[in-house]
Formats: sequence, C-alpha cells, structure tokens
Amino acid sequence: MNEKIDIKSMNLAELKDFMVEIGEKPFRAKQIYEWLHVKQVESFDEMTNISKKMIESLKERCELISLKKEEVQISKLDGTRKYLFALLDGNVIESVLMRYKHGNSVCISSQVGCRMGCKFCASTLDGLVRGLKPSEMVDQIYKIGNDIGERISNVVVMGTGEPMDNFDNLLKFIELLTDENGLNISQRNLTVSTCGIVPRIRELADKKLSITLALSLHASNQNKRKALMPVANSYDINEVVDACKYYFEQTGRRITFEYSLVGGVNDSDEDAAELSALVKGINCHINLIPVNPIKERDFVSSNTKVVTAFKNKLEKNGINATVRRSLGEDIDGACGQLRRKHINKEA
Repeated sequence: MNEKIDIKSMNLAELKDFMVEIGEKPFRAKQIYEWLHVKQVESFDEMTNISKKMIESLKERCELISLKKEEVQISKLDGTRKYLFALLDGNVIESVLMRYKHGNSVCISSQVGCRMGCKFCASTLDGLVRGLKPSEMVDQIYKIGNDIGERISNVVVMGTGEPMDNFDNLLKFIELLTDENGLNISQRNLTVSTCGIVPRIRELADKKLSITLALSLHASNQNKRKALMPVANSYDINEVVDACKYYFEQTGRRITFEYSLVGGVNDSDEDAAELSALVKGINCHINLIPVNPIKERDFVSSNTKVVTAFKNKLEKNGINATVRRSLGEDIDGACGQLRRKHINKEA
C-alpha cells in the first residue's frame, strides 16, 4: 500500500500540481489550502465547497494531520499554557503559549525528543525519536490559536528538538507559516533557536530570510561549552560565533544569544568578561536564562544577586542583555518536562 500524502505539508504550488495530477482544476488548490491553513479544518468532510467525489479521492490518497490535545496546564501566576499534543503515530509533543503585552507567543517543538544531549535539558533525556513534519509543526500553532480564540502573533521554534537537525522540514514550516495565503505571520515575528550546527546556520543565512536566529550558547569558552553541550565536540565555540556573524551579514537580523545561568558553573565575573570578549563587535542581544531545575540533573539556578551582577557586567562592556522572565513556574514549564512525565506515567 502506498504511503498517504501529507497534504497539510504542501505549499500552494505543490498543491496545484497535485490537483492537476489527480485530474482536478488548479483553482481547487487555493480552496483546499484555505480550508487547511485559514479555516484549519480537522477533516476533509468539513470542506463544504469541494465535491463528495473529490473528498473521497483526497481521503484515499492523502492524510490530514491534526494534533490531538492530550493535556493543558495553565499557570495561575501568569496565564502561561503548556500543551501536550498526541501525534497520529502515538508519540506526544509539547508546546507553550506565553502571553505578553505585545501579543500571544507560541513556542513549538520541532522534533519528538532530541539527540543533542545538552546537560541541563529534559528534552534530550530519552534521545531522538523523529523529526516533526511541517504539518505537525504548524498545527501546534493552529490548535493553540483555536483553543484560546485569539491570534498568535509570534512564534519561537525553541521547544523540544534541534530545528537545524530537521532542516528541510523547518524550511517548509517557515514557508507555510509566513505564506500570505495562510496564517501570514511575518518572518520578523519568527525566531529559530539552535544549539549550533554550523553548516546549517550558514545554509539558513544564505536563504536571506528575515527570521531571528537564537543561538543556545550557555558558556563563555570552549571547555565549559563542551562540558554542557556535546555539540561543542563537533563545532568549536569560535566557529559557531563566526557562523552567527555570517548570519547577520547575510540577513541584517540581530542575533540573540541564549545563555542559561547554572549556579557555580557558568555565572562568575570571569565568565561574564569572557562572554563579553567572545561576542564583542556582533550586533547581538544576550538573553540570560536562570536555568529551570530538572530532577534528573543536579544543576541549580544562579541566585538573583549573581544574575543581576552578571547582567551588569555585560552591560558595562557594552553588551545588550536582558534576564528572561520565568513564565509558568508553577507548571511543567521547562522544555521536555511534561512529555517526560507523560511517558513515565504510561510506562
């Protein structure tokens, strides 16, 4: 039996070609695309201006990916929502809705699990299962928008998984998300986070998109980065920072460096001085993140005084830095926590 086509992962041009291939008029593609990406239907039967015969033909050849909401945790502190979604193959992924003054932001997963092995992250504890399809990535946003009945204005690909390890699907997802015929979210309102797969950063830079690149840096020198992030064994810290410079040169988009502060590991005055020297001259912004403690690791968050001192030291050196406000502290807010709890419960 032939594998069914994932129709929600097709762009409009591909959908037009597919219509012609199955003997339909090309204009049908626009109608179907609208059902999938604007009206966001969950089944072919909901497409009321499509003939029954054509619906049967679509059902026969295509699958319509639609995520199922398994669980939602809502923070009493700040309204942050953590979603657990079930995929058609029985895997689960998580996404987060964060409410800000400037609008609703959704953080999505790009993979089921992750193989990067960063020491302070719960997402990677069970390894990588598979990359998500573009349809599965985009549907996280659709489902959350429909759940709250409000527009999603910002998207960050910063949940479970390494987006650059699912590169082709990531590019297709960006195309679907920012297409004016669909949700039409501006590329400028999209951030993609990576732990630093250098060839992919350069490849993304060459696409000259307007998305923001966020690099998970988390250390001020190569040795410390190697201790926290296995990816540093493949790419030296200076090589990664050079790739970020290249990204800025190609796109004109300011780089965000994510820096998780781990108590007693990477939060000293010396670390701040080294970090300043490392990123000097780059048009960048450093996002300091007090690390979310996870029970499988013994890392603790830096205390507030240390965080403030670290930020002040960076600013004295002319580096733009902010401390990320912790959201959803009373729920399983950190990447991978809710999925892991669910898996362990099922086991």
